[in-house]
Amino acid sequence: MAVKIVTDSLSDLTGGSIGKLDITIVPLTVLFGHETYLDRVTITTDEFYHRLVHGDVWPTSTQPSPQDFANAYDKLAESTDEILVVTLSSRLSGTYQSALAGRNLMKGKKCRIEVIDSQVVALNLGAVVLAAAREAQKGASLDKLVEFTRKAIARSHFIVYFDTLKYLAKGGRIGKAQSLLGSVLSIKPILNVKEGEMAPVTRVRSQAAGVEYLYNFITSHKNIEVIGIEHTTSSESADELAKRCSAACPGATILRATVSPVLGVYGGPDAIAVTVLESEGK
Repeated sequence: MAVKIVTDSLSDLTGGSIGKLDITIVPLTVLFGHETYLDRVTITTDEFYHRLVHGDVWPTSTQPSPQDFANAYDKLAESTDEILVVTLSSRLSGTYQSALAGRNLMKGKKCRIEVIDSQVVALNLGAVVLAAAREAQKGASLDKLVEFTRKAIARSHFIVYFDTLKYLAKGGRIGKAQSLLGSVLSIKPILNVKEGEMAPVTRVRSQAAGVEYLYNFITSHKNIEVIGIEHTTSSESADELAKRCSAACPGATILRATVSPVLGVYGGPDAIAVTVLESEGK
């Protein structure tokens, strides 16, 4: 039996690839006051960003419960005895802890379940999960998949342009980028995820300059396997970036996505994030 793959909705994976690769997504929850929505399940990205930009209620989020993961494990245990779970960074969410705790709540067949704290987020996590799922379909054992996934995380790179840090700060996820909060308003920060939390990379003066920095970041890497490009509300800028990268890196797979509602709580409008997954044996 093939190893089954589980991740959370902050992997930003959607569409046919999930079904073809048999990936199970456990959603986080976004809240507008007392209204609760499952990430991409009971609220769409369009609905969320409209409310974020035009609404008067500041959204928040919460991780899945251990029981949510247990329910996913129980369903998968009907067709496998090995499960690999890869979650977003434990420094950004309690999702990893819920995934661990869910193993103890299973009601059905007991599977061997390995849970990896990816220390990353968004399509950085998504690109790693897709790569692991392809290995699983080739028949890789759980032990081999754990090793493969950890190495894939190490060869992945992620940065994000923010139009403003106020959403990240309000949500308590600003991490080492705290030092940028006093910056002039016209300065736009670019951050990465370092040791599991947000950290500053540089600052630019406009979105156009930010997109150019993202392009140069992507093309500075060699032997690129996957490029992930995602946006919150600036689809045109992200689409143009994807076209440029497709021409500059013809051998790479381009993943395009809209940042999930839960991540949008912290990213805010006009954020653009990019991921580079380098090939094995680079």
